[in-house]
Amino acid sequence: MRSPTLLQHGMRLALGAALVVAVLQGQQPAPTPPAPSPAPSPGGTPAPSTPSPATPNIPTPSPTDRTRQPDFGAQRDRTTFPEMQRPIFLSGRVMMEDGTPPPDSVVIERVCSGVVRPEAYTDSKGHFSLQLGQNTAVIADASVGAANSPLDSWSQQAGGFSASGRGLSERDLMACELRASLPGYRSNIVSLAGRRSMDNPEVGTIVLRRLGQVEGTTISFTSLQAPKDARKALEKGREAVGKKKYAEARAQFEKAVQLYPNYAAAWFELGMIHEREKDIEPARRAYREALRADSKFVKPYLQLAVLSAQERKWEEVAETAGRVLKLNPLDFPSAYFYHSVANLNLKNLDVAEKSAREALRLDAQGRVPKAEHLLGVILANKRDYSGAVEHIKLYLERAPDASDADAVRKQLVEIEKVAAARSAEPQPQP
Repeated sequence: MRSPTLLQHGMRLALGAALVVAVLQGQQPAPTPPAPSPAPSPGGTPAPSTPSPATPNIPTPSPTDRTRQPDFGAQRDRTTFPEMQRPIFLSGRVMMEDGTPPPDSVVIERVCSGVVRPEAYTDSKGHFSLQLGQNTAVIADASVGAANSPLDSWSQQAGGFSASGRGLSERDLMACELRASLPGYRSNIVSLAGRRSMDNPEVGTIVLRRLGQVEGTTISFTSLQAPKDARKALEKGREAVGKKKYAEARAQFEKAVQLYPNYAAAWFELGMIHEREKDIEPARRAYREALRADSKFVKPYLQLAVLSAQERKWEEVAETAGRVLKLNPLDFPSAYFYHSVANLNLKNLDVAEKSAREALRLDAQGRVPKAEHLLGVILANKRDYSGAVEHIKLYLERAPDASDADAVRKQLVEIEKVAAARSAEPQPQP
């Protein structure tokens, strides 16, 4: 008797549009991802000779899912050793390796035990000032995390420091570092271990060094030509976002592009605001205007890929994510992730597997843990059940408290049953 395959079990493993719908529409705290609407699996396998148990729907993975991340023992320690938590302020400057400020804002990140939390933007001269854990001014777009809504504050995730309104203790920072984040560049690292609330907040200069020669960038060099008033409007718009004054932010971004129609960064920010307000067509137009001004500006391509995925336009997702990979194949694991999702839905399993593996290879910072789950789904569709089990287990090890972890564990059980049935089947004699 032939062993039943996942397809024969009726397991719907293809990733549907709920992937990006859950990711991009999760604007509220602690969102619950909707069930996926999977694409048809590749067929051609005869029906099993005996009935098999029903398999639950598979939750569609998103690049990252850290809505319930562990606090790395900090809560347990606080229970045993109560500690006063006071605000910790930091300030400094980011410079390019030639001594010039970045042409546009750069995200300052705190990395604690491998978990990345955006904290602040630099201003037009590369300066930054922040209170750790109060990162409400940061917009996490698809180039930064790819998993969350582009306008969903990361302050609602990863430990809940901002969401709860509490500060950070010295113990919280023992395994933490500060860095500047710009794909295609590497910054020096500032250790936060031992830092106290009363210490001098100045951390010095963080230098960004180019990693390789690629066409695409996450900063638009049209910003260098922006007139002073347009730059000021852009900065005011970003400040308004930090204060959650989105109507004011939109007005400032609109002013910036009126003053300087080729201001790709301002067009991008305007698109992000429209997307947050669920004005999808204006958002899409703004992203396209950004690309008209600067065709090598990667961020608008990523957001357009996300919008296309919401609408299940998988050919567009594959094409747009592929454009990112042509411009910069080195720095965007999230682009490989979306490219893989699109090709899985288009039944291009070999291409999907290659892109998923590349996403994992490039994701040294662990920003796309769901790529492990995605690869497991792809391998299951290719009937490599042992490989599927391996990668799904790796996902659950990396994100044991993810919001979809329970559903993924159920999926894993079903795949393990199929793998066991297949291994028990008598092998054909040579």
